Amino acid sequence: MPNIGKSSLFNVMTSSSVPAENYPFCTIDPSEARVEVPDDRFTWLCDLYRPKKVTPAHLTILDIAGLVRGAAQGAGLGNAFLSNVASVDGIYHLVRAFENDDVTHVEDTVDPIRDLEIIHDELRLKDEETLERYITDLGRAAKFPNAKQAQGVMSKKEELAVVEKAAEHLAQGKDVRNLEWTAPEAHVINSLHLLTAKPMVYLCNISEDAYVSGSNGPWLSEIQQWVENHNPNDLIIPLSVAFEAKAAEEGADYLAQTGVASQLPRVILGGYKGLHLIHYFTCGEQEVRAWTVRETTKAPQAAGVIHSDFERGFISAEVMKMGDLRQLGTEAAVRAAGKYMQKGKDYTVEDGDIMHFKASIFFFLLGCHKRSY
Repeated sequence: MPNIGKSSLFNVMTSSSVPAENYPFCTIDPSEARVEVPDDRFTWLCDLYRPKKVTPAHLTILDIAGLVRGAAQGAGLGNAFLSNVASVDGIYHLVRAFENDDVTHVEDTVDPIRDLEIIHDELRLKDEETLERYITDLGRAAKFPNAKQAQGVMSKKEELAVVEKAAEHLAQGKDVRNLEWTAPEAHVINSLHLLTAKPMVYLCNISEDAYVSGSNGPWLSEIQQWVENHNPNDLIIPLSVAFEAKAAEEGADYLAQTGVASQLPRVILGGYKGLHLIHYFTCGEQEVRAWTVRETTKAPQAAGVIHSDFERGFISAEVMKMGDLRQLGTEAAVRAAGKYMQKGKDYTVEDGDIMHFKASIFFFLLGCHKRSY
């Protein structure tokens, strides 16, 4: 919703200075910034290798204007704002759970459960509108099956059945991400860019006093119950944007004075993990770097994140486990202990792996060279 602290939180998380005024639709065009993904393993590796350059993992965050009741029908420039939501991979849903007479509410009163239902209804209504178009188009296409359909590719009739399944689920007031999908079905769903299919992290913006005292305010338990009833697998993080803003301004002294920690690292990690992202490391004197990949990524595709030639010419991956390196202290000790492993194309990368790739890269004029990273 508007006026709940979205732009203020964005500014604190990304050290930005986008307008965050006390009136609806202060934010029109999305603001975008990258934040570093906190990881003490990366810090430890940098201390060990002391490289000339360090490159941590990052998460890109967009500050998108608030939605209001009727957004799916265009209220409050809703269609434009909903298209901004459609462009992202996941959603932080910030919920206002604090009273403040100086901060207006577009619905005139503070009621987090009502706000939750308004936003979810608007997202579902937009998805229903989207699926209606697909059902019409696929219904026509299904009447004329393609005789040369590629093996493993769903027919238009099969795609139609998936879309109708999603539409039926939405009609029951449920989000698409909460239904079980097979891998082929998920491929169809992902191609539709549905709003309710995106992973969501709920951020409950409580007052500074409630956060510091640990009382969490009067609405947190109701919000938790609502999420449990509607989206039981979604993460809920209570925080105070006012507290985070003051902590950013006053620094460690304020944190020490209050005796409570910032929630920003948890918020960033929650978004990163919600997108099913992990990272592996490459380490050396020149650079320590974290490379972001999806969970279940195989070694050749992980190498391709560095350079597409590394995926095409993949030979092998040499892998150290973070626990082994921390226990033994040096790369040489890991090798000596026989724990420096060589993996092939079927190896699934694990979060925190330290990797070194070998690949053959072909140059038409220069012949074949082996390179490694």
